[in-house]
Amino acid sequence: MAEVRKKQTVKKYNVDKMLEDNNKKNSKNSKSNKNTKTTSTKKENQSNNSLWTRFMIFCHGVKSEFKKVFWPTKSDMIKYSITTILFIIFLSLFFYLIDVVFALIQTLFG
Repeated sequence: MAEVRKKQTVKKYNVDKMLEDNNKKNSKNSKSNKNTKTTSTKKENQSNNSLWTRFMIFCHGVKSEFKKVFWPTKSDMIKYSITTILFIIFLSLFFYLIDVVFALIQTLFG
């Protein structure tokens, strides 16, 4: 049974700003020339990320994905559980009856 849910808007986090802030912190701490180019490719930025920045990006991603999860209500879980148990009972009886029929056929013709 499909359920229609309204699409929720998830606030995006600004990875570029986090990377820029991290690069500013790294540039203050480093003793490099100021004449070097400050522009770098995205791959270089990813390699220069601190462990803390990467961890924060990971946490934001987990949080945004966690908000997308649809949690069933208690009544839904009861319905799903009853349906599953009834389906298991039905299949058990079905295969038991097939086993009995084949055993009967084997005794008659065997």
